[in-house]
Amino acid sequence: MGMAAADSQFHVLAVDDSLIDRKLVERLLKNSSFQAVSTVDSGSKALEFLGWHEDDRTKSNETSVSPKNHQEVEVNLVITDYCMPGMTGYDLLKKMKESSSLRNIPVVIMSSENVPSRITRCLEEGAEEFFLKPMKLSDVNKLRPHMMKTKCNDDNIIEEPEKQEKQESNKEDTTTQETDDVQLQTPQSLQEQLNGNNNNNNNKRKPIDDGLPPDRTRPRYNGLTVMSN
Repeated sequence: MGMAAADSQFHVLAVDDSLIDRKLVERLLKNSSFQAVSTVDSGSKALEFLGWHEDDRTKSNETSVSPKNHQEVEVNLVITDYCMPGMTGYDLLKKMKESSSLRNIPVVIMSSENVPSRITRCLEEGAEEFFLKPMKLSDVNKLRPHMMKTKCNDDNIIEEPEKQEKQESNKEDTTTQETDDVQLQTPQSLQEQLNGNNNNNNNKRKPIDDGLPPDRTRPRYNGLTVMSN
């Protein structure tokens, strides 16, 4: 599978309140063979698109994915602007990383302002990259490794049970083969093996007896007088 075909399987969600910036990101991604690109204009709409919702009835304020809002298309990466009204890109990043269902989706932050403390805070919170606007083609090339990593993790989760089943199947086949080998040994064949082992033992002792001198094999009684009462 070529690079272009592999990239076309990834789905990127771009989040920006600026229409011009959204169009720019979408064009760069599609020109780089990322054909599945969705765009929204706010962090709240991004969470809705991802299927995230917060249940106010729970005391723990845990996050989860709503089956009604969950999208059929899997999102492999979210790229979001930092400065947005209502919910910033940093707030969106935090909510995603706090969600057990969304924390594994890579997040990339963009900003038109080069503020080191802002960049450090986003990276410490779990952002994969921090790009300065306007986004460039060289920035798009940095996205592939992050999406490939998540793709490999998903494949391993699927392949692990199959690998375990295959190992158990091979183990059962080996046990069955050993059992069949034992059953093939009939009492007659076992007796022949025992007889063969006895013959081998006799053959090993025979050269020792043949090698003895004549005077050692049969005791002689010449010169002895038998006394009788």
